[in-house]
Amino acid sequence: MSSGSGGRDAGTLLVLVPAGLLGVALAWVLTSQDSATVEATVRMLADCLGATVLGLAALPRLHERLDPPWRPLAALAGIWCVTEAAVLVFDAAEVVGVPVRRLSAHQFGTFLTDISGGQIGIAILVGTAVVAGYAALAFRRPDSASTDLVLVFAAVALALRPITGHMSQQPFGSVLAAVHALAAAAWFGLLVALALVVRARGEWAAVLPRYSAVALPLAGTVAVSGLVNGLVRIEGLTPLVTTGYGRILLAKAVVLAGLLALGWWWRRTWVRRAADHRMTAESSLRRAVIEVSVMAFVFGLAATLAVTA
Repeated sequence: MSSGSGGRDAGTLLVLVPAGLLGVALAWVLTSQDSATVEATVRMLADCLGATVLGLAALPRLHERLDPPWRPLAALAGIWCVTEAAVLVFDAAEVVGVPVRRLSAHQFGTFLTDISGGQIGIAILVGTAVVAGYAALAFRRPDSASTDLVLVFAAVALALRPITGHMSQQPFGSVLAAVHALAAAAWFGLLVALALVVRARGEWAAVLPRYSAVALPLAGTVAVSGLVNGLVRIEGLTPLVTTGYGRILLAKAVVLAGLLALGWWWRRTWVRRAADHRMTAESSLRRAVIEVSVMAFVFGLAATLAVTA
């Protein structure tokens, strides 16, 4: 099964951007923290790109007929590296206590060398750069390349920031945060990857049931770990409606519940019909784009949650 490049790549990805922005916008309404909107937008883009890179790299493990799409992998990893650099600038400005436009080179350098958040950011940049560089080389020599290195570096880059966030101060908080981030990235990223590379009805019939089988435990892991993390963070139920953080968390939980219901319905309809070759490739692609758009909306909420005190 060929999965090298596709003319639909940009179109499939671009529809996720407004969906993620809608999530950021809703979170802004719920918190009225307009100062964090730009930072949340950049983080949403970084998270979506990182998840997509992870999903593209995991395709051969999902089905043996799927080849690594090295060209889009390299391009998206490069953009991911750029967005992570932007996230690092926003993090530095927050720590220093100045607007981004007033952050000096000296202040940024001090943040990178003396503050743990800056050092973690450098590690993330290194990880994303390695992924981009390796994927670019692999595109030239695909026969001798493996996605194992990409999977490891992408997973570490995705998990580094969550495991050192506010949940790290709680017992097992870092583990829960890492599990939540990686499960969400895999759930979202694998479906985006399928939308990017799967072409024919027969290909959907072969790979969609495999994705559905792994999506269920991933979705359950996201829901349970997110619920535990959120309740520990807000220390009760009342803050769900009295604080901006709690309202975003509640909105995220509601949309996630909707995604779980949608996934259950897809398993009974889309997956069965696609597996029996009774659905066109265009119909499968349309359903995939619908689901990942809702997921991108949740990523927008989650990104704002991450930058909300």
